[in-house]
Amino acid sequence: MVLLFIYPVCCIAQTANTAGKDSISTAAKDFISRTDSVRIDSLATGKGQEKYKANSTRALLYSAIFPGLGQIYNKKYWKLPLVYGSFLGCIYAITWNGTQYNGYRKAYLDFIDDDPNTKSWEDYRYGSYKSIEPEDWTPDMNSKFSSALKSAKDYYRRYRDMSYIITIGVYAIWMIDAYIDAQLFDFDISPDLNVRIEPVLFDRTPYSDRSFGMQLSLVF
Repeated sequence: MVLLFIYPVCCIAQTANTAGKDSISTAAKDFISRTDSVRIDSLATGKGQEKYKANSTRALLYSAIFPGLGQIYNKKYWKLPLVYGSFLGCIYAITWNGTQYNGYRKAYLDFIDDDPNTKSWEDYRYGSYKSIEPEDWTPDMNSKFSSALKSAKDYYRRYRDMSYIITIGVYAIWMIDAYIDAQLFDFDISPDLNVRIEPVLFDRTPYSDRSFGMQLSLVF
């Protein structure tokens, strides 16, 4: 009798324990399923992820501090070769024109100082001036050669100064580019851009009757 009484109790306890485990397991599976569903929905819709937004003032400031930083801030990395390529071109122009200007300037000053020990100008002789010894030059040749050195000096000085101005302009252009890129960072460009040509009826006006014509419309 005692054994028969204990056996149903054990069966009931085991059944309750199994039911409890099953319900915990079912609840855990349901929680995991709902968690995965939320995670998948978030990835699909983009919710829960902060969207990057460039600040135009900050982009302008970074570009002013150092060329290319504004483009890096805007994540326009493909523009970096253009930025640094343009500045390398400007640096080359400044260096070349500056070197030529300094050389012709020294040659011109050495030629007009009447000092026989200053002969840097001899490296700049050309044409008939190169084949004739300086002591055999006529006054007219001296005058023309002096003018040629002065003209070359002024020519390279002008282009050296222009190279500096162009470099400043290139600097400003890339600053403006970074600013505009940041301003248009969220600008949506529709892929359905097209041009439509269609007939149109123009209404009567005080100056013309009703008429037909063609209309060109840009759809975007």
